[in-house]
Amino acid sequence: MSAPGPVVVGISGASGSLLARQTVDTLLDRDVPVALVCSNDAKLVWQEEMDEPFSEVLSRWSETPHFTSYGIGEMKAPIASGTHPVRGMVTVPCSMATIAAMARGLATNLLLRAADVSLKEKRRLVVVPRETPLHAVHLENMLTLARMGVTVLPPEPAFYLRPRGVDDIVGFVVSRIMVALGLDDSLPREYQYLGPSS
Repeated sequence: MSAPGPVVVGISGASGSLLARQTVDTLLDRDVPVALVCSNDAKLVWQEEMDEPFSEVLSRWSETPHFTSYGIGEMKAPIASGTHPVRGMVTVPCSMATIAAMARGLATNLLLRAADVSLKEKRRLVVVPRETPLHAVHLENMLTLARMGVTVLPPEPAFYLRPRGVDDIVGFVVSRIMVALGLDDSLPREYQYLGPSS
């Protein structure tokens, strides 16, 4: 692993709760510590999109010794400080409002503060934006983040791998997140394009 400490996982109020759950599950399955911060809007979206209530999945994750959860308003949490070591941060899914705040240096809640710390400490920061179509301000904000070294990782399906369903698409995106966080050197073989078979 690239550094001690947890991966900070932020969940903001955009569609794509399945991506968030699979990201945390994958990290915990690998015994990678997770520090979670979830916005109130994200919990509302989760309620609309998921069969497993957020309270239940949070309880399941909390049974793992490598998992910590912080409230969105806990500005005294360790992840709000640059002196607290972390391996990186991913916000998945990432709303356009969250991207705009990150791009402008706003840190009005713990998720945004943790992202701001990642930027100022030059740590790995990955955002998984969920919006379509994109207008000019969305694109400008993402360009601003990209110029600061943020990995902007839209959850695009790998159609060339002929996904059989949503689970295949989510698995591919989460594998890309692991690579972007520096936890893998490359994608697993099942997610690599190996060219036409001979």
